[in-house]
Amino acid sequence: MTSDDPVRRGGREAQRRRTRKAIVDAAVRLSAGGATPSIDEIAAAADVSRRTIYMYFPTLDHLLIDATLGAFNEPPIEDVLADPALADDPAGRVEALIRTMLEHSPQSLPLGRRLIRLTVDPPPNEARDPAIPRRSPRRVLWLERACEPLRGTLSEESFERLVSALTVVGGWEAQITLRDVRGLDPQAEQEAITWAARALVEAAIKEHRADTERTNDD
Repeated sequence: MTSDDPVRRGGREAQRRRTRKAIVDAAVRLSAGGATPSIDEIAAAADVSRRTIYMYFPTLDHLLIDATLGAFNEPPIEDVLADPALADDPAGRVEALIRTMLEHSPQSLPLGRRLIRLTVDPPPNEARDPAIPRRSPRRVLWLERACEPLRGTLSEESFERLVSALTVVGGWEAQITLRDVRGLDPQAEQEAITWAARALVEAAIKEHRADTERTNDD
């Protein structure tokens, strides 16, 4: 088994997600009382080194903003993704996920703007692993779960392309563009983003059906 083996690579990625989550969870716990924890305090609470934290987060501000955003979003989003009424409706699951994310815009978008500024051009950090994303993968993980009913239907390539496309329309970047460039109010913004997300899911399903029909006709 080589170092490029998909199983081993998947194991490394899972370990990185667990380490990152442990760091973020420690920051959330230590921040709960209103105080701002130090890197040393977070490292001790997460049972990792300072160097490990800086591999995942260029600055303390980056970590604390990320932790605050997770605390805003995760409970209601977990409820949406566990809703049995949407279990077999990928377009409905994606739309419900994005609507729930947008409901927290008054709190999350200002923090999102700050986080984007921090991660677009972060300070140099030689210790940081370039394979680790500068931003939390939670948006991608939520979208993957929302699209889960399609995982056994679409090809792996089509599934990953759909999640990538949804990542473009279902986040702060899309909100900022619609507000700052298009001048939309929050309601019009939500309608545009959820329409685009549903259209992407439906297009992926339609494309799969067309490919299946062509294969059957051959």
